[in-house]
Parts: sequence; structure tokens; C-alpha cells
Amino acid sequence: MEGSEIIKVDIAVSSGIPHEPLSRQRILVVDDNNFLRQLCIDVLVKAGYEVLAARDGAAGWEELQFNQCDLIITDNQMPKMTGIQLLERMRSARISLPVIMATGCLPTQVFARQPWLRPDATLERPFSDDDLLETVKRVLSRDENYNTRIQARFQHLPEEL
Repeated sequence: MEGSEIIKVDIAVSSGIPHEPLSRQRILVVDDNNFLRQLCIDVLVKAGYEVLAARDGAAGWEELQFNQCDLIITDNQMPKMTGIQLLERMRSARISLPVIMATGCLPTQVFARQPWLRPDATLERPFSDDDLLETVKRVLSRDENYNTRIQARFQHLPEEL
């Protein structure tokens, strides 16, 4: 999309550790604040996750069209497409990924009027690295579709890997 930027983060390069992630789980971080987005990326990569990032909701939606993810962490107030609009589009397209909304102002009135847009978890800013990792682990551990998605992603690989 014009003006949107998608940032791909390679775990081996970003963390300085061998390419043996603790998890094959791929997380998409969507946030227009460069500093906060990079902070989330750094924490998640260090914890062993593969991370993709987008600087707004429109770029996040585009990323979902080309890459399989296991979790989305999104801000709400962003240019081009808000986190709520991203959730709306995902629900309309029947994309059933767990979502964590990490924002300074939770849109609780929207959630009350449209409960189907509620994310799987919320993190109100400011939050700690531990809060982020604990929430990610909790949401991923209860995601019943994870095994199906991970099998589909790796079905083309030779069995000896």
C-alpha cells in the first residue's frame, strides 16, 4: 500500500543469537509509534519469537495477506486504519487470529457496542516487558487453532527437518 511500510525482522540478525528460536510462533506487531513498535520487537525477538512489524493498520492488513501469523499485537489509534478497523476487517474476512490490543486508550465503548470486535487480551500503556511477554504467552497458550496454522505453514518442508 502506498505510504505504508512493512518491516520484517529476522530473529538471527536482530537478536545476535543463532537461528534457533525458542518458538516457531510468528507475531505481527502493528504500531505507528516507531519507538514503541521497536521496543515490542526487541522484547519479543529476545524471547525467541519471530516478529513481523507494520507501521499502521493498513500495512498490518497487507502483511496478513502475504504471511501467516500466530498472533497480532496492535495499537488502536493509528493513521490509515485503526486497530478497531483492522479487527473489523479481520473478522469480516473470517481471519481467526488471536489479537492483543496494546494502547494508551482502550476503546471500551466500541467493545460494549460491538463485542465481536473484542481482542483476546488488552494491554494498557504503559506496560512492562514482563506484562507483554506474560500476555503473549497466555493468549498463545489458549489459541486452539495454533497447531492447525503451524502445520499448514511447515507442510512443505522435508520430514528430516
